[in-house]
Amino acid sequence: MNIVALLVKVAGLFATITVGANAFSYTRFRRRNLGKIRSPIDESKEVLADFNSHEHKEGKFFFGLATAPAHSEDELDDAWLQFAKETPSSASDAVPGSEAANRKKIKLAVGAITKGLAKNKHIKEVKAASADDKPPANNVAAWHNAPHAEDRLMFWSDPDKEVKLAKETGVTVFRMGIDWSRIMPKEPTEGIKEAVDYEALEHYKWILNRVRSNGMKVMLTLFHHSLPPWAADYGGWKIEKTVDYFMDFTRLTFSLQNELSWRINDHLLYNIARLVVDSMFELVDSWVTFNEPHVFTLLTYICLKKPLVGIAHHVSFIRPYGLFDTGAVTISNSLTVYPYIDSISKKLDFIGINYYGQESVCGVGIKLVETDEYSESGRGIYPDGLYRVLLMLHERYKHLKIPFIVTENGVSDETDVIRRPYLIEHLLALYAAMLKGVPVLGYIFWTVSDNWEWADGYGPKFGLVAVDRSNNLARTLRPSYHLFSKIVKSGKITRKDRSLAWNELQKAAKSGKLRPFYRAVDNHGLMYADGLDKPQWRPYVDRDWRFGHYQVEGLQDPLSRVARVLLIWPLIMNKRIRKVKVKHTDETGAAYASPFN
Repeated sequence: MNIVALLVKVAGLFATITVGANAFSYTRFRRRNLGKIRSPIDESKEVLADFNSHEHKEGKFFFGLATAPAHSEDELDDAWLQFAKETPSSASDAVPGSEAANRKKIKLAVGAITKGLAKNKHIKEVKAASADDKPPANNVAAWHNAPHAEDRLMFWSDPDKEVKLAKETGVTVFRMGIDWSRIMPKEPTEGIKEAVDYEALEHYKWILNRVRSNGMKVMLTLFHHSLPPWAADYGGWKIEKTVDYFMDFTRLTFSLQNELSWRINDHLLYNIARLVVDSMFELVDSWVTFNEPHVFTLLTYICLKKPLVGIAHHVSFIRPYGLFDTGAVTISNSLTVYPYIDSISKKLDFIGINYYGQESVCGVGIKLVETDEYSESGRGIYPDGLYRVLLMLHERYKHLKIPFIVTENGVSDETDVIRRPYLIEHLLALYAAMLKGVPVLGYIFWTVSDNWEWADGYGPKFGLVAVDRSNNLARTLRPSYHLFSKIVKSGKITRKDRSLAWNELQKAAKSGKLRPFYRAVDNHGLMYADGLDKPQWRPYVDRDWRFGHYQVEGLQDPLSRVARVLLIWPLIMNKRIRKVKVKHTDETGAAYASPFN
């Protein structure tokens, strides 16, 4: 009995220490990362932001639009198309709460992309575990049920539609990509020349010239999550020869330099890169070797100036959902945000940021917080996060005087009710960071038209322009297209535009309107990597997430909620007692409070 009592005491002591340590850890995290933002923007003025007033040594602040091969190019037999056509997984993989689906949490999204989706072992295990489930679902959601799915946006055969839509917004930078598998359709085992499709290379040159002839500079991405199928077959990036092959492919693109104004490339690859760079050198303004999810490195040339070298991160603002999640958030940030930049920071000329929103970590997954607003693809909307990330990185590297570029920012929203305030609030967050001294060179929005969104297929709609896939890919300009164009051409954000965009969202939220949501969620609120063929319908959230207005909630796990009630209850009772008190005035006129009526 004494032993049992001792064990109980030890367990109680251990639990107390654990809870206390985690509470202390969260308190530090909240103080450093979740403090109230005091916006430097004067919201009483008619013009809230004027980007024309901010110039840097490379010129004025620029706006751009982005796309990529796997999202937009037709006639492309890449790994994503093959993955979409592969033997389908079971229907239960896309059903919230199913046993099979519980094995595929959001974390698979990164693993699938970086390892090569077709060869992802975890996904194969999921399929095997659910082989008896019927009817079958598909590897890529909202793809088999989409008209002309393989055509994507026909950017390969008819790039002018997207290019002209971009031009008419007034942007000066157009970001696009070169697909590795199109340039090298087979493994170069017998030499590079025998493996290269030179006609495809020339066609890319023609597309780049189309962009430049429409008055825009080109930012070129060399690897945008699309590993050649032949490389995936033998193991992809885990095998050293893949790096050598990529060097050869990279050098080819230098011959495009005439068509581009910004060139971006990994400083480690620069001296040994060989093929694509050589052929496109004079057409490119900027090179992007690797796009998100983690890091891609940029080497930039502007005209004949000294090359600018930098890196670009895909950064989400990550916060803990519960008391015991702070450690996971801290570890995640320490492993993904700083180490790589630190190792090459003295060689950088700028840092690029891909920012879409926030994620609430719960255990090993990502939690859907009912009181937060989300994009259709499950990204929490949090403009303050962009401001915090820019200030955080600037504080760490300001001694090196490194500027920033927001290389991607956007939201999936078919209704276009969220996209307009999303655009305005994130630009205000960026502008506020600039007012705080963060040097930002430009902003690139994702994307022009609704496109194929990886494993989510054609479900989430990121475009400023809607696409009718059943009607020859007919384009329809959304209201956000006109708003974006107005901001780009004027270089300003007005109080009126902000109010109009926000008021429309509030009207939709208060009236209980519903909107599509394409992320599968289990019974515990954890989101999967899987998308959905058909959306669930969620109401707009009645919450003020405008820049500088977002009120951070406390931890949401049951233990934290109970503790919060126990701590707040005495304060509530004290306020009630004060309300009951009646002021009495003595003969001298002095006022005093009495607990009695």
